[in-house]
Amino acid sequence: MRISIPEARALLEAVMRHPGHTEAEAAIIADHLLDSELRGLRQGGLARAISICERMARIKSARTPMRIENETPVSARIDGGDNVGYLVGRHATEVAIRKARTSGIAMVAAHNTWYTGMLSYYAEMAAAQGLVTMIASNASAWVAPHGATDGRFGTNPLCFGFPNTGTPVIWDIGTSLIIHADAMLAHRLGQPIAEGVAYDNEGRPTIDPVAALSGALVNWGGPKGSGLGLVVQLLGIMAGSTTLPLDLERFGCLIVMMDPKVLALGEDFAAKVAEYVAWVHSARPLDPTVPVRVPFERSAQDRAKRLQEGFLELPEVIHASLKALAS
Repeated sequence: MRISIPEARALLEAVMRHPGHTEAEAAIIADHLLDSELRGLRQGGLARAISICERMARIKSARTPMRIENETPVSARIDGGDNVGYLVGRHATEVAIRKARTSGIAMVAAHNTWYTGMLSYYAEMAAAQGLVTMIASNASAWVAPHGATDGRFGTNPLCFGFPNTGTPVIWDIGTSLIIHADAMLAHRLGQPIAEGVAYDNEGRPTIDPVAALSGALVNWGGPKGSGLGLVVQLLGIMAGSTTLPLDLERFGCLIVMMDPKVLALGEDFAAKVAEYVAWVHSARPLDPTVPVRVPFERSAQDRAKRLQEGFLELPEVIHASLKALAS
């Protein structure tokens, strides 16, 4: 079914107020979820609002205001107060931007949070300020290391963002073949997942999303991807997560942000990025009908297209669930 973008935003905000978020908090979460949907990342879009409500109903912890535990001119560690990561990640990004603009570099850690969302959302905020960003966030033990079938890592996204005179260059990857939200969405829609992306709880390959959710997801990139997953897990531990991952609790997120001007005063780094991106675009395409792109261009193009159209395509079962939560 089709739903207008303003209607989708209003629906998300109403749903997010349901478990006790303020209007301002609901608007922040809704903006992130809607951005995911606009970019074609449906698994982290409107359907994720259902998962947020389910988690808050299941784990009835008393969330507290976010607070900075310790701070220097170039660093901060934030206790997320068990608030959802869409709130904590945005707050941490805003702190990092202020420090990086003042001191040239910032390292901000956030912990005691969950569902950090798209790290590219935060990297795009930083790129708009001319800043370079590296972000890592660990999660529950949903992913099996290379050569194993038991979950030990999170889906553990890793993100790098660079300013550009046009679309920023942002590389944001999960370190598993599919993410937890993919399996959740397939379950809600009554669809199988792809072959070769998950194990059940006995270590057998499965296409059943429910079995995958109680088993483990396959890591991305073989031993190299497994190594990245391990690195992100350790960076999250440094940020304050528990050493052994908990179920949708106490994730850790680390943001390192840099102002390129401190290395080359007076140089226009964004213009250099644009020059290099143009050269990448000029490479001979393998398929003449498919242009050569750099990371984040497809997301930005899809978002612009849907904003121009003014509507989203939403499965009726997801819409019905959201309407029920909103009411």
